[in-house]
Amino acid sequence: MARKYIDCREYPSEMNCSIAIYADSEDELLEAAVQHAVSVHGHEDTPEFRETLRRMLKDAPRAAA
Repeated sequence: MARKYIDCREYPSEMNCSIAIYADSEDELLEAAVQHAVSVHGHEDTPEFRETLRRMLKDAPRAAA
């Protein structure tokens, strides 16, 4: 399974947040992203918001050996 990430800079924000979160599973990443969005940015945890974040998840580039 490819490592996933989400970059807060890609979501419109007045805070200009520069956080990027990486995880080995999509579910783990989504949970971390929701926690960040709710606690830092004041978003409401709704099914619609989770789906918006899920669509923003991307495959992380492979690390060079």
